[in-house]
Amino acid sequence: MDRYRIDGRDFVRLVKAGAENLRKNADIVNELNVFPIPDGDTGSNMLMTMEGGLKGAGIDAEASVGKAASCVADGMLLGARGNSGVILSQIFAGLARGLEGKETATAPDLAQAMKSGVRTGYHAVVNPTEGTILTVAREASEYAASKVASGSTIEEFWAEYLTEAERSLQRTPDLLAVLKEAGVVDSGGAGLYYIVEGMLTAARGGDVKAMDMTFIDNNSAAQEMDFSKFNENSVMEFGYCTEFLLQLQKCKCDIDAFTVEKDMIPYLESIGGDSIVCFKNGSVVKVHVHTMTPSKALEYAQKFGEFLKVKIENMTLQHSGSVVRNRFRIATPTARRKKFAMIVVATGEGIKNTFKELGADYVIDGGQGRNPSSEDFITAFQSVNADTIFVLPNNGNIVLAARQAAGLFDASDVHVIESRNLGEGYAAMSMLSYDSGDVKEIEAELTEAMKGVVTGLVSTSVRDANLNGIAISMHDYIGFTN
Repeated sequence: MDRYRIDGRDFVRLVKAGAENLRKNADIVNELNVFPIPDGDTGSNMLMTMEGGLKGAGIDAEASVGKAASCVADGMLLGARGNSGVILSQIFAGLARGLEGKETATAPDLAQAMKSGVRTGYHAVVNPTEGTILTVAREASEYAASKVASGSTIEEFWAEYLTEAERSLQRTPDLLAVLKEAGVVDSGGAGLYYIVEGMLTAARGGDVKAMDMTFIDNNSAAQEMDFSKFNENSVMEFGYCTEFLLQLQKCKCDIDAFTVEKDMIPYLESIGGDSIVCFKNGSVVKVHVHTMTPSKALEYAQKFGEFLKVKIENMTLQHSGSVVRNRFRIATPTARRKKFAMIVVATGEGIKNTFKELGADYVIDGGQGRNPSSEDFITAFQSVNADTIFVLPNNGNIVLAARQAAGLFDASDVHVIESRNLGEGYAAMSMLSYDSGDVKEIEAELTEAMKGVVTGLVSTSVRDANLNGIAISMHDYIGFTN
């Protein structure tokens, strides 16, 4: 794959890598699924949509990136399932529209095409909700487009896109109350994250050919359902997830004059339908709606044409069988964002518990000979979910990693208090108070508390040595000051 431009085969390779990465993480995405209802199938639906696109592309994809993108989009239209799957198919439809007529595509071309995808995705949803896959796609596309230039590589584009997709995903609970209540990020947005993560892997030269693309059986979800969850005593609560592809027919309507805004959406709303995603592609109409009366939707639609495909699922049954077990690995906003948080490094259960009792929000397991990485610190920063984070490394060898992580993390204001040993860290924690609310004052108080602290440590020698005129034998008890 050329670093600076892709052709049709490269595009299909990227899509394939995205689908494979989503496959590996589909269960996580399923278990994040709480909106619009917790039916636990977002990951599976998005994967089936992606695989439909790959079926549409075929093995011998056209060399033209515009043609390949169009084939993928058409396949995704036919394979689209579920709310997020249908929206995903529209994002790729807009992407294909943005690449139309192009033999190859550069990073700036992809940036503009992805923005086209966002516009198409929003247009397909009757009442777009922020805090969903739409938000993640929009913010990531806008950010990546602002970063790429004529000399940017394909890898750099997807890296910028993924960076903002992650940050946007972390913000979704602040936009959608049901996510914050459940302590999860948006499932559709998480699915998009995994797709792009796979694309970035391919752009970096990952081996896509070795990936096993065994297509999902569209009926597998139904086969795994426990139908005993809905019996003669059950009450229909969520209605039916109803999806169909309608082939408009000249003998029934004026195809050119037909619009979903005039001829389809108002009726679906009149029968109490919600989560409506509806669009026309040529002479085919795709409808996704949640309704208590799917028969009415089908009967009305048949006035304009005949069905190519129909799916109706009992969402109460789906909901009853769903358990949210996973938390997305890169963001776990399970609580309201704090103003301040404290992270310390310590080893040994007794010492770690002591720091927790003193008010540490997160204790990284580490110390002499067990230096945590910058990634360990970033994981801790994400976990505490605070505006301002104070860090006590408690070891001179760990300060640099803590400072490096602080420089890499821009979701919070991170301050590393350079404690060089456990004693200094303990002294600082014993004086910890956020009462002033002033970051500089809190930092000054922590630093002042460490001054004049004398720390004694006892250990055993790991070898014979002679230091400063003192003879030391292996296994001798030795004492240190500071």
